[in-house]
Amino acid sequence: MRFVKVIGILTLFSMLSACSMFGGDKEEEPDIPEQQLYSEALSALDAGNFTLAVEKLQLLEARYPFGRFSEQAQLELIYAYYRNYEPEAARAAADRFVRLHPNHENIDYAYYLKGLTSFEEDRSLTARFFPIDESKRDPGAALESFESFSTLVNRYPESQYAPDSLKRMQYLKNRLAQYEVHVANYYMKRGAYVAAANRGRYVVENLQETPAVPTALAIMADAYTELGMTDLAANAQEILKANFPDFEYKSSRKREASLLETATFGLFGDEGEVPAPERAE
Repeated sequence: MRFVKVIGILTLFSMLSACSMFGGDKEEEPDIPEQQLYSEALSALDAGNFTLAVEKLQLLEARYPFGRFSEQAQLELIYAYYRNYEPEAARAAADRFVRLHPNHENIDYAYYLKGLTSFEEDRSLTARFFPIDESKRDPGAALESFESFSTLVNRYPESQYAPDSLKRMQYLKNRLAQYEVHVANYYMKRGAYVAAANRGRYVVENLQETPAVPTALAIMADAYTELGMTDLAANAQEILKANFPDFEYKSSRKREASLLETATFGLFGDEGEVPAPERAE
């Protein structure tokens, strides 16, 4: 019995020794000083190593959430995410900064970076290098970008980022108007004249001073004519002639259905793209 006890004690010591050897008593790494961590993050940003910068800034925020550099580091992190092509993380970081520091002196920069993130996402890598008609692409990111820039301009008109934001907003308005006209033409080709007229009216009422306005007016006139709404059609035509006398418009009214379209109840049209659902009134 005494021999068995000795064996048991020796076994226990062996297990404890093994745990110690394989990290059971591993010491935690010492914290890097806040100043050093922030300096390393800035060095990574300056060197264009945005992945490393994100890691350093995330570590800084985790270890020193109320430190001397915490607020500035949060701004730097938005930028690092943006430059590292992490749009969702960049927007989330910008929203978090705005929520935590609503009166911060550089809050306009957070809105600006959020707008830039969605702006660049809308101008995707594929769209930059391949001839894709942007009017046919989903405008979700463009809408988010416009809203961020609009908030910046309305709340902080004296911001140094306001002039550039205004220029980008005009570009985005043109982009959104082109998309609406594209969808309106889609509906015209399929005989959905109410939907087409509503899309055209949205451009005229909400996206004024864009190149798509005359086309939108022409679509309205065309759609209202098909619907038998002669007064509305005449009004749209009058506004079009008064403001754009030299504009020429090729109608996109629904053509005669082919044998295939008739046989398939029009489920297979002549184009592959699917537009956004009709906007509720």
